[in-house]
Parts: sequence; C-alpha cells; structure tokens
Amino acid sequence: MSELADEKLEELFLFGEEKMEKAIAQLKREFGSIRSGRANPMILDKVIVEYYGAPTPLRQMAQVSVQEGTTLVITPYDKSIMKEIEKAIIKAEIGITPNSDGICIRLAFPPLTEERRREISKDVKRIGEDSKVAIRNVRRDMTDDLKKIEKEEKLPEDLVKDTQDKIQKQTDKFTGIIDSLVAEKEKEVMTV
Repeated sequence: MSELADEKLEELFLFGEEKMEKAIAQLKREFGSIRSGRANPMILDKVIVEYYGAPTPLRQMAQVSVQEGTTLVITPYDKSIMKEIEKAIIKAEIGITPNSDGICIRLAFPPLTEERRREISKDVKRIGEDSKVAIRNVRRDMTDDLKKIEKEEKLPEDLVKDTQDKIQKQTDKFTGIIDSLVAEKEKEVMTV
C-alpha cells in the first residue's frame, strides 16, 4: 500500500471524527436550552437583544447568575436596556415571564408538571435520535470516501474490511456517547 493511501485513510478518520464531534457539540447545545425545572443560564443562549440597532446575544450584555437553583438573575451592564432585554426574553419564547425590579431581571423557573416532564423527555429522545442520524450520515460519507480511495489506490480487500470495521467502531463510540447524554438529560428532566 502506498504512503498516499495511508494519508488518505488517516484523513478519512480525522474528517469523520471531527464531523461526529460537531454532532455531539450540537446535541449538548440543544440539551442546554431545554428546560428541566432547574435554572440553567444556557436557556438564554437563544435570546438576542436589539442593542443600538445591532442584534446582540443577551449573555454578552448582562451578568447571569443562578439563585437558589430555580431562579436566573440577569443584571444588565447598561440599565437603560432593561425593557429591550425583557422584550427579547418574551420574544424568545423560553416559557418564562421576566420579572424586573429596575436593577435586575428575575426568571423564576416553576416546577414542571409530570405531564410536561414526559413531553420534554420525548423531545430529548427525538433530539438524541436526530444526532444519531447525523452520526450515521457521517459514517455513510466515510464509507463512500473509502470506496473512492479503494478504487484510486487499489487497496487490498482485507484492508478495506478492517477500515470498514474501524469506521463502524467509531460510529458505535459516538452513538454510545449520545445514548449516555440522552439518559443523563432524561434523568435530569424527570428528577423532581
């Protein structure tokens, strides 16, 4: 086997791993924005405030802290934009009404009902399944690339088989990570 073929196979795995890690990172971001009854500042990641004509992420314009595990306290660096921040929170539809005292904004997370916990748990599973589909799509792309390399470099059959096994092991590793993240998030959501 040529050195070029070695390089191409190594590149194939690096590319695949990078894509799979991006799918995991996206899953973690999505899980961070899911309400679980506890105050989590990541839920504010999708809140964009109109600040002097520029859309600005809320977390760049205010200090966000968790109080007693169930309340987020948002303290803007510029008090003149309190109303805009409140409007942005309402517009983001995070399901919590902002409460302002002129100094800071409080978001009290009400305890979730059993029915709502089950709905959120279904969403968690669906998001996890979407991530697995993304991982399997990367596996398919890697397998297609392997076939191209096989034709170009005339790779031996046993090497192709070993490489396919490695691709499958890599896929299994990442789907296992997704399964554990889903189980962890489900537990968090179902814990009262």
